[in-house]
Amino acid sequence: MSSKDIQIYKVIFLNQSKVYEVYASSISQGGLFGFIEIEELIFNARSGLVVDPSEEKIRTEFKGVNRTYIPMHSIIRIDEVDKQGVSKITKADGGNISQFPSSLYVPPDHGDKGGSSTN
Repeated sequence: MSSKDIQIYKVIFLNQSKVYEVYASSISQGGLFGFIEIEELIFNARSGLVVDPSEEKIRTEFKGVNRTYIPMHSIIRIDEVDKQGVSKITKADGGNISQFPSSLYVPPDHGDKGGSSTN
């Protein structure tokens, strides 16, 4: 753990064919069933030139967000880390990353209106 005793979590998840990597100081299962709650997002507080445009893109996307809920099936990995890295968005092309189906619940087909199909 860091010298300040602050827990930092690296959360990697899929969103619209992109891999997001964010850092936060608070995560939990949250109050919404099937979602991971991420609070207190951490971004580098650098001033001056932007070294990594993908970091600026993710910072802009989460500007003004106090808490976000990510579907559990979109989470790739959560790590508790010693220090913060660079938040980024990358394409999920190729590799061994694939997203689970978007719906956890598929309602039964009621096309036959409840009867058995025996004649």
